[in-house]
Amino acid sequence: MARPGYRKAQKNVELSVGGSLRVMRELQELSQNQLAELTGIPQSTISAIENSRVNLGVERAKVLARALKCHPAVLVFPGWDVDRETAA
Repeated sequence: MARPGYRKAQKNVELSVGGSLRVMRELQELSQNQLAELTGIPQSTISAIENSRVNLGVERAKVLARALKCHPAVLVFPGWDVDRETAA
Protein backbone atom coordinates (compact mmCIF):
# COMPACT_ATOMS: atom_id res chain seq x y z
CA MET A 1 0.00 0.00 0.00
CA ALA A 2 1.57 3.26 -1.11
CA ARG A 3 1.36 6.41 0.98
CA PRO A 4 -0.12 9.54 -0.57
CA GLY A 5 2.57 11.43 -2.44
CA TYR A 6 4.79 8.34 -2.75
CA ARG A 7 5.17 5.96 -5.60
CA LYS A 8 6.11 2.34 -5.00
CA ALA A 9 9.61 1.54 -6.26
CA GLN A 10 9.73 -0.45 -9.44
CA LYS A 11 11.49 -3.79 -9.19
CA ASN A 12 14.21 -3.93 -11.83
CA VAL A 13 16.08 -7.18 -11.18
CA GLU A 14 15.63 -10.49 -9.40
CA LEU A 15 18.32 -11.07 -6.80
CA SER A 16 19.44 -14.38 -5.44
CA VAL A 17 20.65 -14.67 -1.86
CA GLY A 18 24.23 -14.59 -3.16
CA GLY A 19 23.43 -11.61 -5.34
CA SER A 20 22.02 -9.77 -2.35
CA LEU A 21 25.22 -10.44 -0.40
CA ARG A 22 27.35 -9.21 -3.30
CA VAL A 23 25.29 -6.01 -3.72
CA MET A 24 25.45 -5.20 0.01
CA ARG A 25 29.20 -5.86 0.08
CA GLU A 26 29.89 -3.78 -3.02
CA LEU A 27 27.70 -0.89 -1.80
CA GLN A 28 29.99 -0.67 1.20
CA GLU A 29 33.05 -0.90 -1.04
CA LEU A 30 34.33 -4.04 0.64
CA SER A 31 36.28 -6.76 -1.11
CA GLN A 32 35.54 -10.38 -0.32
CA ASN A 33 38.85 -10.48 1.56
CA GLN A 34 37.89 -7.47 3.68
CA LEU A 35 34.50 -8.99 4.49
CA ALA A 36 36.23 -12.24 5.38
CA GLU A 37 38.48 -10.37 7.83
CA LEU A 38 35.48 -8.62 9.40
CA THR A 39 33.46 -11.82 9.81
CA GLY A 40 35.91 -14.68 10.20
CA ILE A 41 34.17 -16.40 7.29
CA PRO A 42 36.74 -17.59 4.73
CA GLN A 43 36.88 -15.59 1.50
CA SER A 44 36.33 -18.82 -0.44
CA THR A 45 33.06 -19.38 1.43
CA ILE A 46 31.92 -15.81 0.75
CA SER A 47 32.68 -16.35 -2.94
CA ALA A 48 30.79 -19.65 -2.92
CA ILE A 49 27.74 -18.00 -1.29
CA GLU A 50 27.79 -15.12 -3.79
CA ASN A 51 27.94 -17.63 -6.65
CA SER A 52 25.15 -19.82 -5.19
CA ARG A 53 27.44 -22.81 -4.65
CA VAL A 54 26.95 -22.78 -0.85
CA ASN A 55 23.81 -21.95 1.12
CA LEU A 56 23.99 -18.85 3.29
CA GLY A 57 22.41 -20.32 6.41
CA VAL A 58 20.95 -18.44 9.36
CA GLU A 59 24.10 -18.19 11.47
CA ARG A 60 26.27 -16.95 8.61
CA ALA A 61 23.50 -14.50 7.65
CA LYS A 62 23.61 -13.02 11.17
CA VAL A 63 27.40 -12.65 11.11
CA LEU A 64 27.43 -11.13 7.62
CA ALA A 65 24.51 -8.80 8.41
CA ARG A 66 26.34 -7.46 11.48
CA ALA A 67 29.42 -6.72 9.38
CA LEU A 68 27.33 -5.17 6.58
CA LYS A 69 25.16 -3.21 9.04
CA CYS A 70 21.88 -4.55 7.68
CA HIS A 71 19.11 -6.84 8.88
CA PRO A 72 19.73 -10.54 8.10
CA ALA A 73 16.42 -10.64 6.21
CA VAL A 74 17.95 -8.32 3.58
CA LEU A 75 20.37 -11.13 2.77
CA VAL A 76 18.10 -14.15 3.31
CA PHE A 77 14.95 -12.85 1.56
CA PRO A 78 16.13 -10.51 -1.21
CA GLY A 79 12.99 -10.92 -3.33
CA TRP A 80 10.39 -10.67 -0.57
CA ASP A 81 7.27 -8.80 -1.70
CA VAL A 82 5.36 -7.63 1.35
CA ASP A 83 2.23 -6.89 -0.69
CA ARG A 84 2.07 -10.39 -2.22
CA GLU A 85 3.51 -12.73 0.40
CA THR A 86 2.71 -13.45 4.00
CA ALA A 87 5.08 -14.63 6.68
CA ALA A 88 2.87 -17.55 7.74
